[in-house]
Amino acid sequence: MAASDTKTNLEDVLEPFYQRASEAEDRLSRLEAAVASNSDAGGEEHLKTIIELQAKLERANAELASEREKTKKLAVENGKFQYRIIHLVQAIREGDAKLESIKGGSETSAEAMALLKSENIRL
Repeated sequence: MAASDTKTNLEDVLEPFYQRASEAEDRLSRLEAAVASNSDAGGEEHLKTIIELQAKLERANAELASEREKTKKLAVENGKFQYRIIHLVQAIREGDAKLESIKGGSETSAEAMALLKSENIRL
């Protein structure tokens, strides 16, 4: 008798799952019918839209790759310019220091050195 009670309990437990599965199958069949009717009417239109979107995506990806390459080239060029600027500022400082030592330390040379130091800090 215990086996029949277990079978009854199991059927009671599984009943909501059977009901939900049946409802899901009904919804699926309605959706399949809706898709089938829509694909007949607007299938070509959807296909054209998809092809247009894919073409736009490909163009955007190509443009993105091009812009990334430009960015890399500009970053390399920027690094070269920064290197040059640092060395030019250093050469100017050395030249001013030599000029100052030759002239004996005039006021204008001190102002020029202060200006160069402030410029170097900004770099």
